[in-house]
Amino acid sequence: MSEPEEDAVAQPPEGAPAQRWSGVTGKAGNGAGSKAGNGAGSKAGNGAGAVPGSRAAIGAATVASMDLGAWPEPDFSILGVSAVKYAAAPMLNFDLHVTESSGRQVYMIALTIQVMLEPARRTYDAATHERLKGLFGEPERWAVTTRSLVWAQVDIVVPAFTGSTTVSVPIACSYELEVAAAKYFHSLPDGEVPLAFHFNGTIYYKDYDGQMQMVLVPWTRSCDYRMPVATWKDMVEMYYPNTAWVALNGATIDALQRVQVNRGLATADACIMQLLEESS
Repeated sequence: MSEPEEDAVAQPPEGAPAQRWSGVTGKAGNGAGSKAGNGAGSKAGNGAGAVPGSRAAIGAATVASMDLGAWPEPDFSILGVSAVKYAAAPMLNFDLHVTESSGRQVYMIALTIQVMLEPARRTYDAATHERLKGLFGEPERWAVTTRSLVWAQVDIVVPAFTGSTTVSVPIACSYELEVAAAKYFHSLPDGEVPLAFHFNGTIYYKDYDGQMQMVLVPWTRSCDYRMPVATWKDMVEMYYPNTAWVALNGATIDALQRVQVNRGLATADACIMQLLEESS
């Protein structure tokens, strides 16, 4: 019985891809004495045998770039704000930028955002002091009374992303001047409105094995934003041109209507103006 020639080159099985066939041992995709997909003596999926650009090599690079001992901890910032046109009610749209540096794919964030007014973080002239007395009292007491005011609380869903994304945060705006936020905005002649955004919620993400995981948004996540007063005023002018809203007691409205009819005035606004002129 004759011995096989040591330098004989094994042929690939019929239909096997030529570029994944090693000519020495006849095993697909390996060097001598190695297992499938590896360099010599290594375990499956590792070593120098991974084909550059293959799915295995890309997956290994992705996992290597992750911090496998950490969960996602996103950061938040506000990029800008604009009025929403043609909405059912006045609305501002804030552009929220979300960044996450661990390299993991975030499947979704169910996010709750509380937006606060921070009136102590800006200065006011004498005329604005007068307009804001009804909200904060005498200016001498403002160091105590200009505390944070809750403006809005909204729930949004941040869709899947890796690295960073930007989503819209719509906030409905009331122009009723009995509401503290509307009264504050209306009293500012120009400049900026100091805001604070506080975030909480649940992060859904995939670990490096592709399993779905959940973790809470860290309670420390907040950001500041200074909204131009002009943005709010332009939004109000868009929806209520040359108009403001004041809540009145039902009995007051009935009395105002009687005076309006008796004087033959066309609108409640004209009636109020006439009464104010008579009292001045």
